[in-house]
Amino acid sequence: MVTKDDLESFLDRLSADGASYFEAGENTYIVHPGGSLDVDVVVHFNPPVMVLRVKVMNVPSKNGKSAELNRRLLELNANDLVHGSYGISDGSIVLTEALELSHLDFEEFLASYESMTLALATHLRELTTYREDA
Repeated sequence: MVTKDDLESFLDRLSADGASYFEAGENTYIVHPGGSLDVDVVVHFNPPVMVLRVKVMNVPSKNGKSAELNRRLLELNANDLVHGSYGISDGSIVLTEALELSHLDFEEFLASYESMTLALATHLRELTTYREDA
């Protein structure tokens, strides 16, 4: 089973490729991918799983686009995302993925992390058109 020390070594390996991270609280890390993608990936170590989560934007409430946005998120979940999914949490659109720690290795962690950051790089421009301040 992956330990917290293993997770920190995974994050150190990400740092070698240009990402940065810090421990934000007990068992919670904030990873900034670097480059042009201006998001933070929250990594929460919560045995028996690890959860990766990114806040995409606030849920629009006044622009009349919520139904259209919800439909689009469901389409992206069905067609573009392999493991993770878009959802709503505390008034925010989030992209989340959970990984079992019992058999996790760096390659699986990296694939999930890169899948999330690639999805955001691909989807973010379209999704921000639904923002109320856009």
